[in-house]
Amino acid sequence: MKPIAEQKLAWAITGSGHYLRECIDIIQQLENVDLFLSKAAAEILQQYGYKHNVSRVFQDKTASAVPVEFFYHGDYHTVVIAPATSNTVAKMVAGISDTLVTNVYAQAGKCRVPSIVFACDTEPELESEAPHEHMVKVYPRRIDIENMEKLKTFEETTVVSDMQQLNAAIQARLACLKAFSS
Repeated sequence: MKPIAEQKLAWAITGSGHYLRECIDIIQQLENVDLFLSKAAAEILQQYGYKHNVSRVFQDKTASAVPVEFFYHGDYHTVVIAPATSNTVAKMVAGISDTLVTNVYAQAGKCRVPSIVFACDTEPELESEAPHEHMVKVYPRRIDIENMEKLKTFEETTVVSDMQQLNAAIQARLACLKAFSS
């Protein structure tokens, strides 16, 4: 296991535009972040025209999710999955690891690396940004909200429902790591 000072934050993005701009803004303010993109995330970042300035970006291009091997080497202290689509949340709840992002979540859990998940579908009615800065009303299904609630019961997993909670959870985790390494 690497010392905390040498570990990074792993940030995984799924194919949702819901608060994507705000997630990218948070990423830009952090140090030592590796980005993990689902196939849909790579498409949506381009579609929305968002840029990032992290040094390492892993894309979902291998059947076995090769980049998860870094979890076995102790490269990461925390995983953030934001934004997380209802599809990704459902797979995580069901224990399905068939994408880079769901594999990152599974391997983080197996390596006891805490995860922070910003689930997109947290309320019965939401406003979400569509491409070209157009806001749309979204009505998550009951199953989407139920899956988000189930995910809250998973070990080493913090589920947040808005950007303020996401930022607070990340800052609390970083403060805890700083105190632990002092």
